Amino acid sequence: MTLSTLGDMYARYVALGDSSTEGLDDPDGAGGYRGWADRLAEALANANPDLLYANLAIRGRLAGQVRAEQLDRALELQPDVTTVFAGVNDLLRPGFDVTAVVADVEHMQRALVDAGATVLTFTMPDPSRVLPVVKRLRPRVDVFNDALREAAARSGARLVDVGAYPVAGDPRLWAEDRLHANAVGHARIAAALADALGLPGSDGSWTEPLPLPARRRPHQVVRAELAWTRRHLLPWVARRLRGESSGDGVQPKRPELAPVTPFGGGVTSAGPGRS
Repeated sequence: MTLSTLGDMYARYVALGDSSTEGLDDPDGAGGYRGWADRLAEALANANPDLLYANLAIRGRLAGQVRAEQLDRALELQPDVTTVFAGVNDLLRPGFDVTAVVADVEHMQRALVDAGATVLTFTMPDPSRVLPVVKRLRPRVDVFNDALREAAARSGARLVDVGAYPVAGDPRLWAEDRLHANAVGHARIAAALADALGLPGSDGSWTEPLPLPARRRPHQVVRAELAWTRRHLLPWVARRLRGESSGDGVQPKRPELAPVTPFGGGVTSAGPGRS
């Protein structure tokens, strides 16, 4: 497929979701976040310099909130390509209802596909290497991923099975809080999505494993788990108990379609925060 053909196909990109789509924790060097959606927009803009891009994502949002707050606006923007990634915040909460969550995701996928957009989503990696103290998440992630695969097959969305590749669960692709990808992880996700769209330069290398890490001693593992629990898990639990969300008062970083400039040249971002 030629660059001109890709440019005709993908002229408007709209991203829907939560903190992952917003870009946490991939700093942009200006006090905000870049993330895989911005990186994908840059790859799309390489194929079509006239690309317009909007990012409606807000950290902390549940799948139902993404549907209620972002879907109608996304449809108004008449995108050619969209990414829909939601449900992880639901998965982390007690009472997670995979049927209800994936129904919201599938509704968004179907609505956007019916409107003529190419819709992308992706599965979650095995969390056991990143979050060894929260082993109960593994069965939830497996069920969630299976439901996402089935939903995409029904809706016509393109599902990138990131979770099927062991490298996605490599802790070196994840930020200190273990809930968000770091810059390397965001780059891998963007590359996976670009590959699914057949963008120039895509070669499938995002699936390649990193070099083997140095083995940590047991006391180092315990120390790291205790530090993570103190710095990240307990504050997260405290916010949940207070009924607070890191997205309270936060607005989308790119609520309107706008041209994409090269990284460092003005892609706007929201300020720092946690999900």
